[in-house]
Amino acid sequence: MKSVLIVEDDITYGMMLKTWLAKKGFVVNSASSIARAQKLIETEEPDLILSDLRLPDRDGLDLLRWLGQKELFIPLIIMTGYADIQSAVMAMKEGASDYIAKPVNPEELLKKMEEALKAAPKRKTVAEGMGATPAPAKAERATADLKSAAAAWSEYLEGESEAARQLYNYVRLVAPTNMSVLVNGASGTGKEYVAHRIHSLSKRADKPFIAIDCGAIPKELAASEFFGHVKGAFTGALSDKTGAFVAANGGTIFLDEIGNLSYEVQVQLLRALQERIIRPVGSTREISVDVRLVSATNENLEQAIERGAFREDLYHRINEFTLRIPQLKDRREDILLFAKFFLDQANREMDKQVVGFDEKVSRAMLDYHWPGNLRQMKNVVRRATLLAQGKYITLDDMGDLQVVPPQPVSMALRNEETEKQRIVEALKQTGYNKSRAALLLGIDRKTLYNKLKLYGIEC
Repeated sequence: MKSVLIVEDDITYGMMLKTWLAKKGFVVNSASSIARAQKLIETEEPDLILSDLRLPDRDGLDLLRWLGQKELFIPLIIMTGYADIQSAVMAMKEGASDYIAKPVNPEELLKKMEEALKAAPKRKTVAEGMGATPAPAKAERATADLKSAAAAWSEYLEGESEAARQLYNYVRLVAPTNMSVLVNGASGTGKEYVAHRIHSLSKRADKPFIAIDCGAIPKELAASEFFGHVKGAFTGALSDKTGAFVAANGGTIFLDEIGNLSYEVQVQLLRALQERIIRPVGSTREISVDVRLVSATNENLEQAIERGAFREDLYHRINEFTLRIPQLKDRREDILLFAKFFLDQANREMDKQVVGFDEKVSRAMLDYHWPGNLRQMKNVVRRATLLAQGKYITLDDMGDLQVVPPQPVSMALRNEETEKQRIVEALKQTGYNKSRAALLLGIDRKTLYNKLKLYGIEC
């Protein structure tokens, strides 16, 4: 059983991480300072260290140097609040095995930990680096990895369907403005890519882009994540912390799944957006911030307002312009394009040479309803690429596609007196996706457009 030392001054966050790793089978110790970490390392000698970059007495880089001086080659992964190329590269130069940005993706962290443990030489010093990658090369690799991650969105396939063209026409239209944008779409449809694209096409492109997963932030830590805190603001606040709004100053802040925020945090967020001023938790000092807000949700916020779960004034503040992302099943022209795109990625990742999909698989992918959208397709294609024995992926490699897709409930127009009502209802049910609405109504898109014009329905 492998042992892990967590060096983290945010006590609540450290406890959450400790509990999760213990469930994964690790023996876990924790320290809130470098001094305490050094004592634990000397007495316990953990198999791996997870260390925050900024700590009360010193920082993670100091811990790396100390490990080198002591000739203790223990793999160390740096955790940092917001991915920073310079600090990450410096950490790699000093001997860090890897880095990960907060908020930590658990599965990504677990993968990095497994790789670091597997690659760690036994009883070798950092100074000697026997059998390990030299520090300068590791630093170069870190720079390349970070730049690759930053450029990954530019390699994303937008699609060629009418729905995709309309969506990205709207993106290009709204991006140069300072309007707050609400991106509405089902899980796995690519909401974060749209947010990145808005930022990259805006006048703020050379400034920070900070993404926050609102669903992953505990209620009691949300204010600290957004606005930061000062040392001593609450139990466990052993040093000052820079919040997301200050980190994103001059750039764009992306709040994913904003509907998950508690009502109290919504009040604080509304004030920050209205007055463009934030106050770190526990501080009397107010800080002016200039950020462009892009939010995303997969739920109907208007219904949340009716339930009293979301503030109407905040909704209007974040929703100066709405972008609705179509589901993959409503972009049939794009399905095989995305499948080939994900196959190319999987081939590079796994060093395979799968050429494509056989005819049955292609037909099945077009008929399948893809409830998990692009995220599901990427996972399915990666698995199929791994399993494929020949040049082409077969239906046996893609078991998920053998599920019979549910048939949509028909709302065919049979009564002219109720046509308008049925059209409006179909549009609401499909999130105002005209292709899906036409399918429900049993008519083609051209007929639907004609009827929208006839009845004066705007959407």
